[in-house]
Amino acid sequence: MKIKDAVVFVTGANRGLGLEFAKQALALGAKKVYAGSRDPSKVTLPGVIPVKLDVTNAQDVAAAAELAGDVTLLINNAGIARVSEGLTRAGSAAVLRETLETNVFGVLAMAQAFAPALGRNGGGALLNVLSIVSWVNSPVIPEYSITKSAAWSLTNGLRHELFEQNTQVVGLHAGYIDTDLTSGFDVEKAAPSDVVRQAYAAIEAGELEVNVDERTRAVKQGLSQSVYLNDYPAAQS
Repeated sequence: MKIKDAVVFVTGANRGLGLEFAKQALALGAKKVYAGSRDPSKVTLPGVIPVKLDVTNAQDVAAAAELAGDVTLLINNAGIARVSEGLTRAGSAAVLRETLETNVFGVLAMAQAFAPALGRNGGGALLNVLSIVSWVNSPVIPEYSITKSAAWSLTNGLRHELFEQNTQVVGLHAGYIDTDLTSGFDVEKAAPSDVVRQAYAAIEAGELEVNVDERTRAVKQGLSQSVYLNDYPAAQS
């Protein structure tokens, strides 16, 4: 599908990668861009339609789907990450439950709510923002890594299920991206503009997966190897 004349809905669109998705959609000629945010007053990008949306709130999700019944491209960008003291420490289960609610159940809720509209509107596309830690676990954010692995599996399941209605389901994997989430890490980071450019190019080319940087591509290629298991402390939501 083409971004030009598409009707795009972006979750977590008030800042970071979500904001960049909204900006580039407008620049590429999208007919309409809905910008979901827990606080729509923080959506200040001219030309978009702010939508109150907490992806863990069933009423918000239902209202958003009713409002945006003309959607042809859903971008599940909203996500959270919490620095952890380890999976065996007290509190890890609570962190995992909280993170799962947004990063997995939130994605599932959006897909369930918006899939009928995508089908009615010709199929369109659904993109889930995943991570390099979909495939390797980080000792700094292990709960986040677990949720991104689950979200990758969810993405694959949605792809199979929505194939018959002609919906292109795309998984976007990346390492460090220069957003608020990685502001405390002194490492090389991808520019949000480049990540989004690659994502939209993949959608237009009919691809099903986008691996943004060399490290992510290497990890995907070497999934059977263990060299990366302990040396990658964080990744972009």
